[in-house]
Amino acid sequence: YGAQQRQDSVNMTKTYVFSPKPPVALPVVGSAKFFPVRRVYCIGRNYASHAREMGGNPDREPPFFFMKPGDAVQCVAGGKLATHPYPPGTSDYHHELELVAALRKGGRDIAEADALSHVFGYAVGLDMTRRDRQAEAKKLQRPWEVGKSGDQSAIVGPVTPTSKAGGVLSAKLELTVNNDIRQQATTADMIWSLAEQIAVLSQYFTLAPGDLIMTGTPEGVAAVKQGDVMEGRIGDLQPIRVRVG
Repeated sequence: YGAQQRQDSVNMTKTYVFSPKPPVALPVVGSAKFFPVRRVYCIGRNYASHAREMGGNPDREPPFFFMKPGDAVQCVAGGKLATHPYPPGTSDYHHELELVAALRKGGRDIAEADALSHVFGYAVGLDMTRRDRQAEAKKLQRPWEVGKSGDQSAIVGPVTPTSKAGGVLSAKLELTVNNDIRQQATTADMIWSLAEQIAVLSQYFTLAPGDLIMTGTPEGVAAVKQGDVMEGRIGDLQPIRVRVG
């Protein structure tokens, strides 16, 4: 990253036509520091049960990924009720509860055996989806951005460092909507493990500190409406509570 550091030094001397926005930053549990977000990578159909409910193949076929921009992240405080705006352009807005991994270092062609050493910590996340727009894009064989990459479409809670995250890679996931359970599984049910996801992603992208990986969702995805309260929990991570506004 020497070249990047030199470029950053040059950039500090530049004059811009407008002031660049600072990166979205997530609070870190037990620290006054924040985790700056660079990119958000997402894996599709990484739980067999969800693959079935979406009409896909539940077998271990090659993984596929999509992205959300870093500034699509809505940071919510752990346990406190936040408001999430219902987006325009949809009448079928779905929740997808996911374990989020936050990378502390990156690289290319990362070995699976070394992949988890690149993780700084974990958070609870929701991949919010305009399902009608995604279905339309699939039918027309078009990109998914309108369905998947909208403003605040990645709701993410505080990052818990790996040393405090416990057995998060075999932890219970649970999402309730208005106190009714919608999604329930364990992170051990992933088709492709987090280490495998990091290794595969690094074959195609140069991963970097600040990248988030949303590791897939189990079955039970469904629509929410204005006024609904979603609560997501994964193991010992700080839960997130969000009211759809």
